[in-house]
Amino acid sequence: MPLSLVLFDCDGVLVDSEIISAKVDSKLLGEIGYEISPTEIAERFSGLTQDRIAELLRSEAGLHLPEDYVQRQSAELDRRLAAEVEAIAGVNEMLDRIDLPRAICSNSSSARLQLMLERVKLWDRFRPYVFAAREVGTGRTKPAPDVYLHGCRELGFPPSETVVLEDSVHGVAAAVAAGCRVVGFVGGQHTYPGHADSLTEAGAETIIRRLTEFPAVVEALAEWEQV
Repeated sequence: MPLSLVLFDCDGVLVDSEIISAKVDSKLLGEIGYEISPTEIAERFSGLTQDRIAELLRSEAGLHLPEDYVQRQSAELDRRLAAEVEAIAGVNEMLDRIDLPRAICSNSSSARLQLMLERVKLWDRFRPYVFAAREVGTGRTKPAPDVYLHGCRELGFPPSETVVLEDSVHGVAAAVAAGCRVVGFVGGQHTYPGHADSLTEAGAETIIRRLTEFPAVVEALAEWEQV
């Protein structure tokens, strides 16, 4: 069966935003007495929403965040993203070489996705097929498969004919649960020791470190599927 659709995560795959998010979290958590490095945040929480991160910190460390923490974090992150976020190297060359329908499936809000994608001039390469997990279907975020299933339905292809590019364990798990094939990406600034192994263990079929490697991998996966 050929591959007919490509679905992309956004943060840490198309835009180098995860490192900015990790630095913001590290700084704000430090201000309330919880010391954690950006690297540890990337390893433990990459791909999760702030509400889910707050839940995990509460259950794992007994940390109760101030009531306005998520709001303050979101505002500071948006401010820094608007000023600092850059595209991942090679993204336009990669998109030029992939001649398949494509969409973005992300845990970020649609407003934040538009902010980032317009800044790096990628918005017009994807709209209107930019899907925010909390705003489609059931509203469940990754690692639930819902946003990837939504992307497949909207573009009219089955998950079995879909390949996903993901940088987080939770994102890979979501795509695998949806029935898609998954390639792991470890080329963002937030990558950490053991990142590739973690994505493989979560279900990624192969790992790439440069976006320009992705078109050849898509071709290889399609040929392998047809054998």
